Amino acid sequence: MKRATRAAPGPLPVLGLLLLGALPGLWTVLLRREAAALPEPRLPAGQPPGRWGWGRSSAVRGESGGGGGQKTFRTLLAVPAAATDREERDGEEQLAVTDSQPPADTGSPVERGIFWSRELEEQVPPGFAAEEAAAWLSAARAARVASLERGGCGRSSNRLARLSDGSRACVRYGINPEQIQGEALSYHLAGVLGMQERLPPMALALVEARGQQWEPVREELRGSHWAEGAVVSLTRWVDNLTAVVAPAPWGAEASSGRRLQPLSAGELVGLPPSQLVELVQWSDLILFDYLTANFDRLVSNLFSLQWDPRVMRRATSNLLRAPDGGLVFMDNEAGLVHGYRLLAMWDPYNEPLLRSVCVFREGTARRVAELHRRRSAAAELRRRYRAREPLWARLGFLSERQAELLQARVDFVHRHIAHCRAQAAVL
Repeated sequence: MKRATRAAPGPLPVLGLLLLGALPGLWTVLLRREAAALPEPRLPAGQPPGRWGWGRSSAVRGESGGGGGQKTFRTLLAVPAAATDREERDGEEQLAVTDSQPPADTGSPVERGIFWSRELEEQVPPGFAAEEAAAWLSAARAARVASLERGGCGRSSNRLARLSDGSRACVRYGINPEQIQGEALSYHLAGVLGMQERLPPMALALVEARGQQWEPVREELRGSHWAEGAVVSLTRWVDNLTAVVAPAPWGAEASSGRRLQPLSAGELVGLPPSQLVELVQWSDLILFDYLTANFDRLVSNLFSLQWDPRVMRRATSNLLRAPDGGLVFMDNEAGLVHGYRLLAMWDPYNEPLLRSVCVFREGTARRVAELHRRRSAAAELRRRYRAREPLWARLGFLSERQAELLQARVDFVHRHIAHCRAQAAVL
């Protein structure tokens, strides 16, 4: 009996199998070409550009979505353009399943496209530990002010105080109460965001010439012209701090006016560890200053470029470095209250700064995602402020409009992070 034989496949089925196997690679190529062909975002018709072609912020208009003007200075890890709703949903899902991601390349400073590596974050100086800060705040509130000296604490109305426990503190007297309110709220917002260790401990105090805390300096108070009953801030004095110049990509590109060019994760590998550690802290700083609308730091330097082209190569306002390399976010009184009144003027600088950063601390991104999901930014800040600052009622909290602006800015940051993730996925 003859054994049945199977017919050999014809040429058409074989060709079909080959095409099917090539589809994944073809799809990847198409995605990359599509990402490369995305047009640069343009300003809406009729909208006047700001300096360097930056338009008015969408956050000023009450929008939480993307968009934005043309960028003209270079910073690290930048991905422009707006996020979509799909990117935002994908971002929330990916943050929720971080532990299921494949292990990262231990040689790279960036994990999963947009997060600083855990190894790199572990090298960041610890800053002001929570226990240490709490102990100082408790002691400062109970201590008497032994002396007041001029100089070393900013404005001429401020004083350097020596406390009865031997420690020192900067006493800041605001030109108006909203500056002290902004200082206090910014400090506690940093706590909500998980970056309070970068700010020196800060407490509020009530100026009472006949009160026990101020009795030893009654004469000095008369010469200070401080109003009786005014609320001032006490900020822990820190020795041996030095000035900080913006990292080279910011300073060099901003001063020359050249267009922003993204720096890939591959290029970061060649940077020295000390510079990478500083960039981790800068990413938090820029995000923090955007949320608080603080214009009195890097933004003020950018503004000054119009008459001082070398300003970016000089010290950054209200930013200092500790001996261990940790950055100290000083003097945040321009944040939240005062900054929110001046959004139209300063957001054309603050918003492009945020867009220039597309690598974040994972913990910061997670907290932003949670505040966005729950729409609880103002509520979380109020809860923390009332629980940790005994004099909070003297200055009050954010107005309803300011609370809405804070949430809108949290939403904007969340959408920006989601967009960075979506862009990294196709590169």
